[in-house]
Amino acid sequence: MTPSAIVGIIPARLASSRFPEKVLADRTGKPLIQHVREAARAARSLTRLVVAADDPRVMSAVAAFGGEGVLTRADHPNGTCRLAEAASLLGLDADSLVVNIQGDEPEIEPHAIDAAVHALLASRAPMATVASPFAPGEDPDNPNIVKAVVGADGHALYFSRARLPFARQGGTPQPPLKHVGLYAYRRPFLGEYARMIPTPLERCEMLEQLRVLEHGHRIAVATVAVRSHGIDTPEQYDAFVGRYLSR
Repeated sequence: MTPSAIVGIIPARLASSRFPEKVLADRTGKPLIQHVREAARAARSLTRLVVAADDPRVMSAVAAFGGEGVLTRADHPNGTCRLAEAASLLGLDADSLVVNIQGDEPEIEPHAIDAAVHALLASRAPMATVASPFAPGEDPDNPNIVKAVVGADGHALYFSRARLPFARQGGTPQPPLKHVGLYAYRRPFLGEYARMIPTPLERCEMLEQLRVLEHGHRIAVATVAVRSHGIDTPEQYDAFVGRYLSR
């Protein structure tokens, strides 16, 4: 079935424990959320792009650069629940696909967005995501980089902060894949996710996608090379500003 719309939604939460108000940081001359929107607009699969804000200040910033925004509650436990509210407020119909684009990734690669959409369209799963080979210098043992284990059918087996898979002595080492926090959903599944009870593995690993697997749903995975990453700290933002101003 051809979707009626493929809508990119960028959750933009003003509060952040490691870097408060980072989505409004503007040392490049543009707020960070504007960089994210501009990068995402290059994805060929999207028919609409909306910022889901939790504060009127973010809404004002989005309006100032000509973007579309929707104001959501500030108390959502994760980005997927914020997407569910945004999709409802936007009146998206059941045939729509919704793509969750992280609000702190100003250098997000458009092909990754398209890959997530194509993986969902090629599967009967209710959602899809992206995995990537590790880039030089990235440490698979770093618990802040989530690992994805993907089956032969292109669907997720597990996600973990631990290094997976483990190569037992005599086994064949398998290169680990990093999980890229980019999701595409069938519109009805967003509401279903928001109603799901949080699960033990989700709480243990602090990974919201594990709730989906633990409740028996499948996640399609596109495996493509992705080098961009989110900005979690002021130091990472400083590095981004330096790269941007040197272009």
